[in-house]
Amino acid sequence: MFNVFSMFAVFFVIWWVVLFAVLPFGVRTQTDDQDVTLGTTESAPAFHRMGRAMLVTTLISVAVTAAFYALSRAGYGFDALPRIVPSFG
Repeated sequence: MFNVFSMFAVFFVIWWVVLFAVLPFGVRTQTDDQDVTLGTTESAPAFHRMGRAMLVTTLISVAVTAAFYALSRAGYGFDALPRIVPSFG
């Protein structure tokens, strides 16, 4: 079915997609805090919270990867999707 390297590759892709989805949550801009640093844009984050974003991303990615693995083991993988393009062979 899947080996460790395949599941790591799936986890890696899911992790990056989830990271870019999680990054904007809870971000306060410098305008929101009314403390704009000279030389930066007003929409720049006041504080980045990257550790928190990475932790939340990892937790969500583990759950999504585990669900993908469980569904794949149950027979609901990519082979179970209907074919849209007819086979000419």
